[in-house]
Amino acid sequence: MNEQTATHAGKRRSLTAHVQAVLRERIAGGTIRPGDRLPTEKALIEEFGVSRTVIREAVARLAADGLVEPRQGAGVFVLEPPKTEAGALSLLSADSGKISSILEALELRTAVEIEAAGLAAERCSPAQEAKIGEALDEIDAAVARGESATAVDFAFHLAIAEATNNRYYWEFLEFLGNRTIPRAQFARKDGSAPVPMATLRQFQAEHRHIAEAIAARDPDRARDAMRLHLRGSLERYRALIRRKD
Repeated sequence: MNEQTATHAGKRRSLTAHVQAVLRERIAGGTIRPGDRLPTEKALIEEFGVSRTVIREAVARLAADGLVEPRQGAGVFVLEPPKTEAGALSLLSADSGKISSILEALELRTAVEIEAAGLAAERCSPAQEAKIGEALDEIDAAVARGESATAVDFAFHLAIAEATNNRYYWEFLEFLGNRTIPRAQFARKDGSAPVPMATLRQFQAEHRHIAEAIAARDPDRARDAMRLHLRGSLERYRALIRRKD
C-alpha cells in the first residue's frame, strides 16, 4: 500500500468512526429509540457529507455491535440493547449511566491515552497531524453553537489514537465508543450542552495544548497535557455530580 492509498484509507476510517460515534450517541441518548428506523442512506450521506462507503461501513459496525439491524426493503432499524451473556466484559455490561461506571471508564482512558499522546507526538504523519487539527476546529464550531460536542470530542481523541500508528490504541477507543466522552452520558436530547459552557471551553483549551504538543513533536509535553486534561476531567465530573446530589 503506497502512502497516498494509506492516507486515503486512514481518512475513510476516521470518517467512518465519526459517523458511527454520532449514531451510537443518538441511540444511547434516546434520540433514536429501539424500533425506530435510521435515516436513509441518502439522508446520512447529505448530513455528514461523506461517501456511501463510509455510511455503509459505519452502519455495518453498529450492526456488528448489535445496535441496529438492516431489514431487506425496509431500512435499518434500532434494536433493543443486547443482553449481556455470562462471562462478558463488565465494561460492556455495566450501566453506562451509573456515575461509578462513567468515572471508572474515564480512569481507564487516562491509563491508555497519556501514552497514546506521547506516541502520537513521536510518530504522527503530517496528514494525521492535520486530522487532529481538523477535529479541534470542529469542536470549536460545535461549542460556539452551544452544542455538547461529544461526537467531535470523540473524533479528536480517536485521531490522536490513530496517530500512534498502533492500531490497538485506535481500536480500544472505538471499542469504548460512547463511554469515551463522559458528558455523553448526561447528554440532553436536543443536543445542547449538559455541562456549563465555561467547562466546555476549558476542555477545549486543554485539547489545544495537547494538539500543540503533538505538533511540536514533544512526547513528554504531550503526555503531561493529556494527563492534565483527563485527570482534571475526573475532578470536574466529580464536582458536577456533587452539585447534582
